[in-house]
Amino acid sequence: MDAIDLKIITILQKNARTPLKNLASQIFLSSPATAARIERLEKEGIITSYSANLDLKKVGLPITAFINLELDPKQKPTFYPFVQNHPNVLECSCVTGRYSQLLKVAFESTEKLDMFIGELNAFGHTETQIAFSSPKPHTEAGIEQISLNGK
Repeated sequence: MDAIDLKIITILQKNARTPLKNLASQIFLSSPATAARIERLEKEGIITSYSANLDLKKVGLPITAFINLELDPKQKPTFYPFVQNHPNVLECSCVTGRYSQLLKVAFESTEKLDMFIGELNAFGHTETQIAFSSPKPHTEAGIEQISLNGK
């Protein structure tokens, strides 16, 4: 990966719908050369998908919470499919510390969140924090600055 690849990634993270011609002009390459680079980044698994960021409140999911779960490793074969298929689970990470799983979820009400926590308790002890606000919501990774500063 070179500086041009990093620039492509940075632009696509900000707006994955950036027209190819516009993207090419920003990196000073032709459209075919830019398309070839994007295709290579996809094939190498560097770009894994494209998505749209949503305002969760506007789509009816105003309650965002973070749930720590103390999961017995033997339950992973049952737990992972459960969270992967649950529409309200936005993220699930295996983490260090007392709790082995950290989930980010969004629900339409605290009652629905409470019902979900009840389901999670079948897998282990939970601790939940409800987010009041997000002064820095999900953004793109500063890959261009990180990678170039590291060299």
